[in-house]
Amino acid sequence: MFDTRELGRRPGALQRLSRTVEAPRDLGNEVIGVPEGTPVALDLRLESVMDGVLVTGTARATVKGECVRCLEPLERELVADFQEMFAYPDADARTRTAESGDDAEDEEDTLFVEDDLFDLEPVLRDAVVLALPLQPVCREDCPGLCSDCGARLADDPDHHHDAVDIRWAALQGLVGTNQDDEKDKLSGDAPRSAHVDEKQEK
Repeated sequence: MFDTRELGRRPGALQRLSRTVEAPRDLGNEVIGVPEGTPVALDLRLESVMDGVLVTGTARATVKGECVRCLEPLERELVADFQEMFAYPDADARTRTAESGDDAEDEEDTLFVEDDLFDLEPVLRDAVVLALPLQPVCREDCPGLCSDCGARLADDPDHHHDAVDIRWAALQGLVGTNQDDEKDKLSGDAPRSAHVDEKQEK
């Protein structure tokens, strides 16, 4: 929670804040994110306007995850910019009275200053998640894993397998069987021919 009492409600008043907070749970996606409890550095600019407080800021944090190509752990610094309006409850009531045809959906999306405090977590969460890479990689030219054995190709650039066309696999098996049969025949004929030669000599 951030306190706006020092800022006041006079339109045009400004306040700058620098603060470090702990990352909440699930700040990211299933591939990469900010681990819970990790320090998140915030630089904020609070501006008082007629109907609330306009908050502009930057969040910096270390994100951790894994490369989508080779599945190796990765870690990098993330910078996320954001801007959000936090409305005063009484100002929002005046707006609804003046614009009675507003969508209920817009009202649900409105964030408020309550008891001079505002909660930045939903804004921070949206900003960080949107700034995360959709397909994080350990390096741009990561070759990934071998599709045959799963070896990490970056560790062995010359890694390869002799490709065998499955359409010829059965024929190769037949060739191997025929070769074995020929060897058996030759080895079986040798003793008989030697016996015939002995009879002719006698």
